[in-house]
Amino acid sequence: MIRAQALRKQFGEITAVDGIDLNVSAGEILALLGPNGAGKTTTVRLLAAILKPTEGRAWISGHDTVQNPRAVRRMVGVLTEAPGLYRRMKAREYLEFFGRMYGMKRTDSTRTGERLMAQLELDDAWNLRLGEYSKGMRQKLALIRTMLHGPPVLLLDEPTSAMDPHSAKLVRDSILSLRREDRAIVICTHNLAEAELLADRIAVIRRGEIVTRGTVAQLKHKLLGSPIYELRVDGAIDGLPEALRDLVACDRQGPDRLRYRTDRAAEVNPALLARAAQAGHRVITLEQVPRSLEEVYLNVVRDGPAADKAEQA
Repeated sequence: MIRAQALRKQFGEITAVDGIDLNVSAGEILALLGPNGAGKTTTVRLLAAILKPTEGRAWISGHDTVQNPRAVRRMVGVLTEAPGLYRRMKAREYLEFFGRMYGMKRTDSTRTGERLMAQLELDDAWNLRLGEYSKGMRQKLALIRTMLHGPPVLLLDEPTSAMDPHSAKLVRDSILSLRREDRAIVICTHNLAEAELLADRIAVIRRGEIVTRGTVAQLKHKLLGSPIYELRVDGAIDGLPEALRDLVACDRQGPDRLRYRTDRAAEVNPALLARAAQAGHRVITLEQVPRSLEEVYLNVVRDGPAADKAEQA
């Protein structure tokens, strides 16, 4: 659905996007992460045929963004950081206007707009002028406009910006439901917990280049190492690390617990529990230590050269 090959964009002497390759399939959500100025928004504008690349090519559902930009624009829904709402318009007028821009019949745009307004709990604001909307309400309406014509590709830049937790959950649920409708979705976000929840794959951009990519699990393993498990026993763990030495290398975390790394949990954990019981220790808990996408992201952004070497490896 979305493909980019060696995509590059320069503004004078500044290289905003530097040789990006992307592939996003139908039914997939890709999250683009990166610091401000990394090239995320420029990448979205290139994919949406708003900007022409300096070098490289991009395709949306097989349509070249340079050779057939009008077809591309009909097939994408783009949510930008500054959606540009017409504040003197009412929501009904606004969506009917954009429905006409998309070539929709008035009845279709009204029906779809009403359904999406209800889905995002804006149905009681249908006849309000947009100047009366809160910032979060305006963001939800901009997302409705993005989805109005049923595009097969969605490019969403900070979709839950300025929203309260309840509204943000409504938007996330809507995005997940759209994936089930067999669309390809790209999300640019600084909300790492949201990216981890929504995305099938993650790509991290730094200085215009994608420096690492993969599923959340793949990135955690590649950049943070093997999964970590913590064992807690009833009483002191004296002597237990030595008894487990041939299974795993353990680190004491206190008088009653230890941690270890393993890629063979199905094999190691049962053997470790049996060994602990044989040594007379009553196990209270054995659980995997959670590691967040934030740790991966900070590893890439803070230790860029090390992350690059990991990616090459």
